[in-house]
Amino acid sequence: MADITQLLEKLKNKPKTELVMVEAAYELAKNAHGEQKRFSGEEYIVHPLVVAETLADLGMDTPTIVAGLLHDTVEDTSLTTTEIEKKFGKDVAFLVSSVSKLGKIRYRGKADIRKEGGREVMNLRRLFFAMAEDIRVIIIKLADRLHNMQTLEHVPKSKQKRIALETLEIFAPIAERLGMGHLKGQLEDLAFPYVYPREYKWITKHARANYANRRVYLDGIIPIIRQRLIDNAIEPLDIHSRIKHHYSLYKKVIAKSMDIDKVYDLVALRIILPTVSACYEALGTIHKFYKPVPGLIKDYIAMPRPNGYQSLHTTVFCEGGHIVEFQLRTPEMHQHAENGIAAHWVYSETGKPHQTFSTKNSGGQAQTKLNKEIEWVAKLRDSLQQNETRQVAGGFMENIKIEFFKNRIFAFTPKGDVKELPEGSTPIDFAYAVHSDIGNVTAGAHVNGRIVPLDYKLKNGEVVEIIKAKKPKPSLDWLRIVKTSEAKKKIRGYFSKK
Repeated sequence: MADITQLLEKLKNKPKTELVMVEAAYELAKNAHGEQKRFSGEEYIVHPLVVAETLADLGMDTPTIVAGLLHDTVEDTSLTTTEIEKKFGKDVAFLVSSVSKLGKIRYRGKADIRKEGGREVMNLRRLFFAMAEDIRVIIIKLADRLHNMQTLEHVPKSKQKRIALETLEIFAPIAERLGMGHLKGQLEDLAFPYVYPREYKWITKHARANYANRRVYLDGIIPIIRQRLIDNAIEPLDIHSRIKHHYSLYKKVIAKSMDIDKVYDLVALRIILPTVSACYEALGTIHKFYKPVPGLIKDYIAMPRPNGYQSLHTTVFCEGGHIVEFQLRTPEMHQHAENGIAAHWVYSETGKPHQTFSTKNSGGQAQTKLNKEIEWVAKLRDSLQQNETRQVAGGFMENIKIEFFKNRIFAFTPKGDVKELPEGSTPIDFAYAVHSDIGNVTAGAHVNGRIVPLDYKLKNGEVVEIIKAKKPKPSLDWLRIVKTSEAKKKIRGYFSKK
């Protein structure tokens, strides 16, 4: 019999009025779902309860947790949005209504996108519009998807692969883009055996021994590393090993020609330090004792990933000549690395939680930081609105994946201004990212001081200087070269005016 005890324990520091609200939502959801059962045979209330517990673990605000308890009621019971609004307010009603709309989405892969003539694309578009209006909607949906994947074995086999593919192609990348690394890894690993069963068996077989051996080795050197840091006046808050998720490992093994021994971060050492300066001091100490592997030092503190991830990474020849990756970060960085955007659901100085998480609002420093991290969502929303009447189904999905679900790079102007672009972008993309007038007069480019062709694929950290023509001279051939929809839009716009 499902009960709310565990959820209330997670929320014990909340005000009593909010706990009463959560209990009322639980009772309402339980009565509304009544005798409904899940495929597993469990009473249905177990599902929204687990979703709410996941949201509580993420540190979400009370309206989001209440909406998590009620998220299936409008879709699957006689309860209406109006009734929810009367009892819990407009905020909760909006969240429940929006999650219900997202529940209608069914993703079946590229072939079906073309076959169904764009109907699925319209559903995906609604998903992103919902994200752009309130990020909490998608976080509820991610928590919902996590539990559905944890119980996927009970779903009819005819549906399993579709649900798993949808998780791998849509929801896990969204979690990654929101910086929710732990949730992203869980979703991928749960979907992996259903989408790629043979590859899953191979990776688990070959990784098992490697995981065990490297874990034993790292556990043995942790005291040595800790003492070296302490001897150099650096007090680590925590040192622990982390194991790479299976699907992430699989993707890396592919890049390493299926040689698992070349994946150095299969198991990594994570060091949590009190301050940013301590992170850099610890990095220096590690390099004093252990020779770094060339090209494998990454400073994500000075240059965070687009999803806000910050950490120092270095791979060194450690004790006994073993190659080990170290990750150094502060507690705040670690919290963000695990929970991403959800880590910023903070209280204001007055002790009241921020009630609005629209990309259009900016109340206070915490809200400003939050808005900055989800700026990409607002850009996506604007892009979708501009292309409302000119949409090609397959092209839409491909652009979404290229620009928002793939790796990102940072390129610099000669003055040091940063432009964030999708991997594979060209100098033309960069020029249009600076300004449409710059893009239109692009004649060539210097990258790190050398001339490159216009179809050159920019790399992370490169400095790009655009060579300008005296007059605008875009080419329609550029449409085949550029990667960003922004550049394509501006090129088409130029010729439309002509």
